[in-house]
Amino acid sequence: MNAGGQLIVFEGIDGSGKSTQARLLAETLQARGHRVVFSQEPTQGKWGRMVRDSGITGRLSPQEELDLFHQDRAEHVTNLIAPALARGETVILDRYYFSTMAYQGARGFDPAILRAINEAFAPLPDLLFVFDLQVDTALARVGGRGPSTEFEKRDSLQRCREIFLSLTDEPFAQLIDATQTTGQLHLEVLATVHRHFPQLAAHAEQG
Repeated sequence: MNAGGQLIVFEGIDGSGKSTQARLLAETLQARGHRVVFSQEPTQGKWGRMVRDSGITGRLSPQEELDLFHQDRAEHVTNLIAPALARGETVILDRYYFSTMAYQGARGFDPAILRAINEAFAPLPDLLFVFDLQVDTALARVGGRGPSTEFEKRDSLQRCREIFLSLTDEPFAQLIDATQTTGQLHLEVLATVHRHFPQLAAHAEQG
């Protein structure tokens, strides 16, 4: 467990609905008066913007992209994640280093090596949600978002899905059936959070 606060991470392939659920959880806990920090990766910082821009200007080489992800995450941990946890806040992340393992793993890197590199500086989550659904369903969902990218091709997403599923044996991981409705998913997420962190189930006492 992280000293002070809680780190809750949402992961899954494109189209799994994890981003919506991460935001809904943050909004629900904030409405109860809890101190919550919501963020996502890549961030809107210098390195994260370079990763995002590459989707428009042209894909970087695998190594260049990986280096940017690591620089972005190191800055994210130093400037936001670690300080918020130290203050006793709940940090909710839409993607974290597990996405690097999955997506860069699909580009040929060893996920185990990527995990070791990241866990040398990035705190482990207290709770990891892995949103899972069939790749064909995910592709149908993301089809309306714009031009297809390499990450949204079937073979790549299938490899990403396999890597995400390999994480579900971890004691801090919770597998979620992402075929459910938005409302059903929110209820399952809340129930899981309440089970792991009973202090977040109630409204926070106002000082």
